[in-house]
Amino acid sequence: MRYSRLIQQLWERWLSLLSRLQGDPKVAQLLNTRIGLYICRRPFLAFTLLLFSAMAVLPVGIFLMFALTTFVISAVGFVFFEVFLFFIGGLTLLSVLAGIALFSLLVSVIVNALFVSIPNLLKQYYSQPSTEKQSEGETSGPKEAK
Repeated sequence: MRYSRLIQQLWERWLSLLSRLQGDPKVAQLLNTRIGLYICRRPFLAFTLLLFSAMAVLPVGIFLMFALTTFVISAVGFVFFEVFLFFIGGLTLLSVLAGIALFSLLVSVIVNALFVSIPNLLKQYYSQPSTEKQSEGETSGPKEAK
């Protein structure tokens, strides 16, 4: 007896819910369309569509969450990979620039040393008196027998 009363209450609630849905202007507008009229005439098709849409919500939602998660993870992974590549490229550039700086410093020291020493050597060589050059030439040459 108790269960029949409960079933009757559920049935009344269901009918009141259906009457509220049919009284809603948006639902009435939808039911007056060509598709709405077609579905109203075929309750089995309407029930099938309702059941399909209710059961498809969970797999579609799971797929969308999977797609969103995959997209976010790949975007974050791409950003981390790009940062890693920029870090390696920056270290390589820093190493190359340090090598170029050391090479240019070494070449500059050598060129400046030559630039200072060669004129001093030439100045020292050409500033000697000509008699000293001749005496050096005589002493450095082969001795003649007398």
